[in-house]
Amino acid sequence: MVTDDVLAEVGPRLRRIRKEREVTLAALAEATGISVSTLSRLESGQRKPGLDLLLPIAQAHQVSLDELVGAPPVGDPRVRSRPIVHGGRTHWPLTRQPGGLQAYKVLEPKRKLEPEPRTHEGYEWLYVLSGKLRLVLGDHDVVLAAGEAAEFDTRVPHWFGSTGEGPVEFLSLFGPQGERMHVRARPKRG
Repeated sequence: MVTDDVLAEVGPRLRRIRKEREVTLAALAEATGISVSTLSRLESGQRKPGLDLLLPIAQAHQVSLDELVGAPPVGDPRVRSRPIVHGGRTHWPLTRQPGGLQAYKVLEPKRKLEPEPRTHEGYEWLYVLSGKLRLVLGDHDVVLAAGEAAEFDTRVPHWFGSTGEGPVEFLSLFGPQGERMHVRARPKRG
């Protein structure tokens, strides 16, 4: 297990950092308030490291906790997904985890479709990247242009697609549990 491997390396790393800085166990004990025997057991791997011990040691050596424990590097954060074509619309998933909040980049081709509003649980947020997106929401029938956004409860009958004038590219965030998206802009300070 990765966690066990990381923890097994903490003791030798603590010893190496202390020796590189030419600090004795007694001096480190004085600086951290941790007994010499506890520090010795940590370095030899006879005691499991906890935050209550690692934080004062990191402060004494002036290193980050990550450096002290040798935390594994964060994996590549890029989402590499394949497009999904459904009903003539192309979706690029922008999230990797199933369930919860889902994000998609969507390309709707130029076509004039008759709206068929539907309802389901959740909350949706749309942002138009290019083209024009027609949104039918309850009694509203609106056209969103590039740079415009809409958010709505998906329990309200809704439909969205191309206006028929050209393709539309947009971002869609969907929360099946009904998460509400908010974009907040800070006011300019005078």
